[in-house]
Amino acid sequence: QVQLVESGGGLVQAGGSLRLSCAASGIIFRLNGMAWYRQAPGKQRELVASITSGFRTNYADSVKGRFTISRDNAKNTVYLQTDSLKPEDTAVYYCNVGGYRGSIYYPYDYWGQGTQVTVSS
Repeated sequence: QVQLVESGGGLVQAGGSLRLSCAASGIIFRLNGMAWYRQAPGKQRELVASITSGFRTNYADSVKGRFTISRDNAKNTVYLQTDSLKPEDTAVYYCNVGGYRGSIYYPYDYWGQGTQVTVSS
């Protein structure tokens, strides 16, 4: 079965940084696209960043220039480096596995427990 385990969240002041990690199992990691989503209380889940099996990346406009998604296929792990954090980045961050049709990311219905990121002003 597919397992996704997120870690690395925490409490940080505005302007700070966190590196989120997601360890995946139960998939052929190198053949899949991966992504990070986030969800704040009362808000819809939003796609933050995605990375293809060929290491191409895409970002939501709200995080461009601040967040970096990467993957290490040898470790079956995807990362999200979050820099210059803002209070509006506060959310639970979830890892996801999915695929692409052209440039559009399609999530599969596999999710981990999420990791909480809280940014204070």
